[in-house]
Amino acid sequence: MSDRRPGTRAAAPSADARVTAASASSRATTTSADEPAAATARALVTALVAHGVRHVVLAPGSRSAPLAYALQEAERAGWLHLHVRVDERVAGFLALGLSRAAAAPVAVVTTSGTAVANLHPAVLEAAHSGLPLVVVSADRPHEMRGTGANQTTDQVGIFASAPRFAVDLPAGAVPGPALDQVVTRALAAARGLRTNDPGPVHLNVGLRDPLAPSSRWVPGPVPAARDVVAPAGPPAAEVLRPGPRTVVVAGDGAGPAARELAERAGWPLLAEPTSGSRSGTSAIGPYRLLLADPALGGAVERVVVLGHPTLSRPVSTLLARRDVEVVVVAPRGPWTDVAGVASRVVGAVAFSGQTETTWMERWRRAADAAEEVIGRALADGFDGLYVARAVAGAAVAGAAGSAGAGVSGAAGVSTLVVGSSNTVRDLDLVALPWRPGEAPHTVANRGLAGIDGTVATASGLALGTGRPVRAVMGDLTFLHDAGALARGRLEAEVDLQIVVLNDSGGGIFATLEHGAPDRAGEFERIFGTPQDVDLASLAAAYGARYGLARTPAELDDALRAPVRGRSVVEVPVDRRGLRERRAALAADVRHAVRSALV
Repeated sequence: MSDRRPGTRAAAPSADARVTAASASSRATTTSADEPAAATARALVTALVAHGVRHVVLAPGSRSAPLAYALQEAERAGWLHLHVRVDERVAGFLALGLSRAAAAPVAVVTTSGTAVANLHPAVLEAAHSGLPLVVVSADRPHEMRGTGANQTTDQVGIFASAPRFAVDLPAGAVPGPALDQVVTRALAAARGLRTNDPGPVHLNVGLRDPLAPSSRWVPGPVPAARDVVAPAGPPAAEVLRPGPRTVVVAGDGAGPAARELAERAGWPLLAEPTSGSRSGTSAIGPYRLLLADPALGGAVERVVVLGHPTLSRPVSTLLARRDVEVVVVAPRGPWTDVAGVASRVVGAVAFSGQTETTWMERWRRAADAAEEVIGRALADGFDGLYVARAVAGAAVAGAAGSAGAGVSGAAGVSTLVVGSSNTVRDLDLVALPWRPGEAPHTVANRGLAGIDGTVATASGLALGTGRPVRAVMGDLTFLHDAGALARGRLEAEVDLQIVVLNDSGGGIFATLEHGAPDRAGEFERIFGTPQDVDLASLAAAYGARYGLARTPAELDDALRAPVRGRSVVEVPVDRRGLRERRAALAADVRHAVRSALV
């Protein structure tokens, strides 16, 4: 065996890393001595289950056949849940959705060649989002590599520095302590047990003919849990005290700690929709439009950053100011400090002192004034902002709806998946902060903020939670991953409603410098990229129900309906004039805020 530990991301060797389940491995190898591929596959599956893997996504192929046979038998024995997909990119993001749902490692298994390369987008997203994705790729044995053998390429190191741990298992790897230790180290690295830096790992497994076992495997009882590597433990908290005018910025994945800190200290909370923090009394919904005001954003003296903030340029500008003390809270290895101005990077924070009120009240008055302007704008038009507010209202976990441009009496879908690009930014701008306990689990692939795999991620969340999921995305994000709607006849159905905001192209670019009037002649083809795909026919081809919502009432009806099976709701909107409408809204908010703060 040769292993590969890029940079500092490898799991540190543990002095007490011992193998305690040799008996389980021996049960996994009840096959004849001339079938080493089957023995290796069964031992790997046993070790993965012992380390807590309960969901595996398989993209079938011939070279990975020993793993496929072992996984199917393990599922029959009640060891795990197996999900089969024909597209490896879909399989990778489905595994990410399952991992988010279970908060646990999930494995994805592929055959050799381009199949492995198709996992790269999901591996990169897992690396930047800190998700424990376990890639098990089948490979040709060493003697076939570099010979021109079919479907053979250099798979060792194919994901470059993204994996936290990578190993090349030679064909004929003997089940036993050495093989078990590889899985122990891989799963410890995936979970970030010694590094506080979870992420993807890669097990490249050489498999030699015969690939089809001559007899069935009877796995027996579920292997006992193998907790070999002790976690490194939580970081110590640095105490923050009142004094500087402070805001809390909660980016993707910040979690409830951001809300708790802001409320304890009396600081405004600027929370992205996928932060897990956008609720409570300190949350400022339209913060993006307030940061330019000299009495608000201009008066900030300290920022406490949690999670991975990526959505808005006003926040990026704030975090780049050299006259502001920036405290970055990073409980795991990487931290966000794009401008390199962080004053301190700490593992955790706590507040000590008297809760502040005057600063917080100023932000609340401004937020109320801004919300009034936004409410009038939503009442006057049916566009992406309206859809975002309606979807946010319909996603209140366990509630009967919300006020404003939302759905009254809606069936409370508690998991919301948001596409990158304009959709998540619209949600960030207009979604009212939820009440604590009612906030939906809001997810987006913000590790690299790509549009890859959004439908597959939502499907994985639906499978993993066993509950209905609603996803909202633009037409390009949907078309990019439409293949994830496919469901094999032998695979479990998912309860997933996909709301597609169809503006026939890339509306986000209209709000950036590329959409400036003096670039109109070049914009439409190379940025707008208009599409004319018949979404009704596409949905029907994949066996999904289809609905069209051209009006607020029709959208209301679609969001009220129970989410059962796969369905697509198309919401056509016009992106002409989008840049001007957003600029006018920002100007109206600025005027209202200045009046409110006089």
